[in-house]
Amino acid sequence: MATATHVSQTPVLDDLEAAIDLAIERVGRKLVVAAPLGLGKPVQLLNALYRRACNDPSLSLHLYTALSLEVPAPSSEIEASLAGPIMERLFGDYEGLAYLADLRAGRLPPNVQISEFYVKAGSMKGVASSQRNYISSNYTHVARDICAAGVNVLCQLVAFRETGDKLELSLSCNPDTALDVLDLLEENHAGNYVTLGQLHPDLPFMGHDAQVAPERFTALLRNQSWNRRLFAVPNAAVPLTDYATALHASTLVVDGGTLQIGIGALGDAVAQALILRHGYNARYRTLLAELGVATANAHTDGLSKGLYVSTEMFVNGMLRLMQAGIVRRRVYDDLRIQQGLNSGAVTETIDEQFYRYAKETGLLPRTLTPDSLATLQRYGLAGKGVFLRGDDLFVDGEHFANDTDDPRTFTALKNTGEHILQNGCVLHGGFFLGPADFYESLRNMTPEQLDEICMTSVGRTNQLLRNPELYCAQRTDARFINTGMMVSLSGAVASDALEDGTVISGVGGQYNFVAMAHDLPGARSVLCIRATRGAGRDVASNIVPHYGHTTIPRHLRDVVVTEYGVADLRGQSDADVIKRLLAVADSRFQDDLLAWAKTVGKVEQDYVIPGEQRNNTPQHIAGALGGARDLLPDYPFGTELTKQEIDLAASLRRIKALSDEPGHFLARAFRALIHHADSGAAKPYLERIHLEHPNTSREFLIQQLLLLDLEERGLLRVS
Repeated sequence: MATATHVSQTPVLDDLEAAIDLAIERVGRKLVVAAPLGLGKPVQLLNALYRRACNDPSLSLHLYTALSLEVPAPSSEIEASLAGPIMERLFGDYEGLAYLADLRAGRLPPNVQISEFYVKAGSMKGVASSQRNYISSNYTHVARDICAAGVNVLCQLVAFRETGDKLELSLSCNPDTALDVLDLLEENHAGNYVTLGQLHPDLPFMGHDAQVAPERFTALLRNQSWNRRLFAVPNAAVPLTDYATALHASTLVVDGGTLQIGIGALGDAVAQALILRHGYNARYRTLLAELGVATANAHTDGLSKGLYVSTEMFVNGMLRLMQAGIVRRRVYDDLRIQQGLNSGAVTETIDEQFYRYAKETGLLPRTLTPDSLATLQRYGLAGKGVFLRGDDLFVDGEHFANDTDDPRTFTALKNTGEHILQNGCVLHGGFFLGPADFYESLRNMTPEQLDEICMTSVGRTNQLLRNPELYCAQRTDARFINTGMMVSLSGAVASDALEDGTVISGVGGQYNFVAMAHDLPGARSVLCIRATRGAGRDVASNIVPHYGHTTIPRHLRDVVVTEYGVADLRGQSDADVIKRLLAVADSRFQDDLLAWAKTVGKVEQDYVIPGEQRNNTPQHIAGALGGARDLLPDYPFGTELTKQEIDLAASLRRIKALSDEPGHFLARAFRALIHHADSGAAKPYLERIHLEHPNTSREFLIQQLLLLDLEERGLLRVS
C-alpha cells in the first residue's frame, strides 16, 4: 500500500504507481513528459511510466529528453568475458532505462514516442525511430521548444538533505533546462501540470541556483529500494593524437581568463595539458617544441592568475583543474565589484581602498536601504549584526546615523566586514556527468568548496542575453573548447550529423558557444577536430573540400585545432582559410585538398604548401610525444580498470581492427599461427577472458593473434 508523508504542502510518496495515478488525475491520459539529459533521469519512475503505457494502450506517453544513458553491451563472447567483471565493478546494480531496448529493436508500442535532442555519439545511427523523432534545438531553446510541444509532466532525480524536520532539495546535476521548464510551466499552464521529483541519497547536493523549494514539486518520491547506483561514465583512454591536439589548444588559453571544455578523451587531454602548463612548465614547453609549435604569440606561461569556468557541462577534468589550483578565479554577481576586480581598482581583499571604491561606485550608498544592505552583507562588506529598523541603522545593537558619509557610521560599518570578498564562484555549469570518483569528490567537498560552484540554467552559461554587462565582465578572455567531426575548406564545421541527415549526436550547446564567442569581447571559439578518421585502407581526412551538412556555418568560423596545429580562421579570406586548414591537415591528404581548391579557383595556381607543414603524420606525433608517457598517460585522471584489463582491451581492439584490412589480416594470422609465446606468462591473460582452451577454430585464431600482440608489446617473453 502506498504511503505519503508531507514536506510543507508537498506529499512524499513511496509508490511509483501512485505517482503515475496522480499525474493522470491531474493532466489526463495524454502524458507529455520532460526528463533531463544524462544523470538526472529518475530511472525507476520513467520505467514505471513506460510499463504502464505498454500495458495500457489508452494511455499516451511522449517522452522528451536527451542522452539516455545505457550500460555498454559487448559484441562477442570474448569481449563479454573481459567486460563482465568490469561492468559489474563500474555499474553494479544500476537499473537501465527500459525503453532503450525496445527503441533499438523497433518495438515501441504505438502509444509511446521518444524524442531526444541529443544522443550519445553514434549510438542511434541505425535506429529508425530515434532518427525520425530527433529534435534539433539549441540547448538554450530546449525548454521553450518542449513546453511549446505541450509538456505537462516534469520528472527529475533530485538531491536532498534533512535538518530536523526540514527537507531541502537540489536539482543537483541537472538545473540546465529544469529551472527554465519549471518557470515556463508555472507561467503558462495555470497549474495544469505535474512535477515529480525522485529523491536519491547519493546525488551531490548543489546549492545556489540548483537549490529549489519543495513546493515547486507536485509530489516527491522516496523509497529505499530505488536507491540504485548512479550511472558513472568511466574515464576514456587518451591517445597521443588527442594529447597533441590538446597541447596546441592549451596555448590559446589566457591566464586570468575563462574556460569551457567538453567530455571525453579530448576534454581530459586539454585539462591534463593545462595541468602540465601550470605545474610542469619546462617539460610542457619541451613537448611543444617537439611538436614544432611556434610559441612566439602563444600562451605558455604558468596560470598564476587562475581561470574561471563557464560551461554547459561540468566535467571531471574541470574538477581536476580546481584541485590543481588552476580553476580558482572567482567572479561575482555584482557588476561594480566585477569591473573593479577586472580593472585592478580593487582586489578580493576588503580593505580601506575597497570601501572607498564602494562609495565611489554606489555599491555603498550614502543612505542604506534593505536591498543595498543585503548586497553589502552578501559580499562581506557588512556583517550580520548590521540591520535597519525603519530608517534607523543599528550595528551590533548600537544606533548609528543612516549616513555612510558620517565617519562614525562608515567606520562602524567597515569594522563589521569580512577580510575577503564572499560569495564568489569559480565555476558556473549547467549539468554534470562523470566517473564515480567525480561524484564522490563533490559529495565530500566542504561547504566552502561547494559554494564556489554554481550549477544553474544553460540560459546563463550558454549565452549573454540575461545580463550582457555582467557576463561580459565575468567571462574575460574566454576560450570555449569543443569538438567537431569534420571541417570543410570553407571553415564550416559538421559536429552533429552526417550529410544524409543521420544524427550522430546533436547540436547541444555548441552553436550557443560559437555565437557567444563572436559576441563576447576577447573570446574565441576553439573547435578541435581529429585530422583523420578510420585506419589502414579506410583512413580518411576530416578536413574535406565540402560537406552536405553544417552545424557551424562558415560565417562563424573561428579557430580550428587538429593534432597538427592551430588554424585561426576568424576574419580571413576564403583563400587564407584554405591555406590555414591545409597547414593542419594530415599530409597524406594535403595534395588532393589543395588540387581541389585550385580547381575551383579558391587558391592561386602557383601556391605551394610550405615544407614545414608537410610532416603532418601520425609517426611525427608518436616520435614527438611517445617518450613522455609519464606526463601523457593513457588515463590522466585514473581508471577503474586493472593493468591486465587495459592490456587485453588494447590488444582486442587491434585484433578487431584487422577485419577492415583483409590483406594485413591474412599476413598477421599466418605469423600468429607459427609463433610461440611463453605459455606461463600468457596464462593469466587467457584465463581472464576464458580463452585458455579455445572451443572453435575462430577462438583459436583469436587466441594466437592475442598472444602475438601481447608479445610484441613486451608483455610476454618469447620462448
